[in-house]
Amino acid sequence: MTHTRNTPASGADEFDDRTAPPGPPSERDLDQRSLRARTEAMDVMGIGSGQYRVHSESGNDYLVDVNDRRCTCPDHAIRGVRCKHLRRVAMEITAGSVAPPSYVASTCASCGDFALVPPGASEPHLCERHRLAVGDRVRDRETGDVIVVVAVSPRRADEVTIPGRNVTVAGYETNAAYPASDPVVAAVYPSVRVTREGARPESLRAYSFPLSRLERVRERDGARR
Repeated sequence: MTHTRNTPASGADEFDDRTAPPGPPSERDLDQRSLRARTEAMDVMGIGSGQYRVHSESGNDYLVDVNDRRCTCPDHAIRGVRCKHLRRVAMEITAGSVAPPSYVASTCASCGDFALVPPGASEPHLCERHRLAVGDRVRDRETGDVIVVVAVSPRRADEVTIPGRNVTVAGYETNAAYPASDPVVAAVYPSVRVTREGARPESLRAYSFPLSRLERVRERDGARR
C-alpha cells in the first residue's frame, strides 16, 4: 500500500502529470496554505485512478482528485482555492512518496490487501510488501538461503505441480505453513565455480515457492547466506 504517515512534506508544491515536475515554488506561492501543506502532519494514501485520501492533522479525512484538481475539504469546495491538501498530495507525488495518479487500485494476490498497479499490469497484482520482480534477491524463510527470482507466476501454489513429483507446490511438505492461494515464484540457487575467467554459474535449476515463503533481501544483508 502506498502512503505516507503523519510526517511533514518536502519538495515542490505543484504537480501536473502532463508536464515535468516543476522546480521550487516562488515567494508568491509560499503563502499560509503552502506552509501548512509542508509542515502539518498528514497521512496521504493513494487509492487509485488519480485519487488520494488525506487524513489531516485535525482528524478529518478528505478525498483529493489530482486529475480534476479537486478536494472535498471546505477550503476548496466552498472557497474554490487550491487547498493545503491538494498541495500536500502534489508534494508527496513529486517526492515519490506516493504513487503517481496513473496507477489504479487492485487487490494483492498474496495477502488480499490493497495494491496500486499501473494500468494494464500483468497478474499477479501484489502490494508493496509482497511485490517481487525478476532479479530480486530473496531469502527462503525455511532454510535462510539467499536465492534469485527468475519468474513470478499468476498461478496459485495449489495449481502448479512440481516437476518430477506428483505433488503441487502447496502440497509439498515444507510449504504447509504458507497459503495455498499464494502466487508461485520461481527462483534459482546459483552454485558458483571460480575459474581463470572468473566466476561462472555451475547450476541454475529453478525451484518453485509460494510467494509468502520468500522475503526480499536488503542490500546490507545480501552477503549473508
